[in-house]
Amino acid sequence: MEVKIYEKDGVSIVDLIGNLDTSTSPDAESKINELLDAGTAKLVINLEKTAYMSSSGLRVFLGAAKRMMASGGMVVLCSPNALVAEILQHSGFDTILGIKSTLEEALKSM
Repeated sequence: MEVKIYEKDGVSIVDLIGNLDTSTSPDAESKINELLDAGTAKLVINLEKTAYMSSSGLRVFLGAAKRMMASGGMVVLCSPNALVAEILQHSGFDTILGIKSTLEEALKSM
C-alpha cells in the first residue's frame, strides 16, 4: 500500500494505492491521523487506486470520520472501484460517510 497526501483548494487529499488490509491499514491510519492532528478540517480519501479493502480498512475510515465529526470537520470517500464500493455498501458505510464517484465531486461537496 502506498499513501500519497496532497492538498487542493484547502482540502487534504489522501490517495490509497493498493490493498487496504490488516497489514497496511496501520500505516494508512497513522498518516491520516497525522493530518487530523495537524488540524485538517476537510479530508477526501481517494479510493481510485485501492484494489481491495478489508474490515481493517473500514476501521480506518470510521476512526477518521469520528474524529472529524467531533471537531466539526468533514471527510468524504471518493472513486471506489466496484469491489470496494460493494464492501462499503454491505458494511453500511455508504450511509455513514459521504461517498462520491469522482475526486471532483468530492471536492465540490466540501
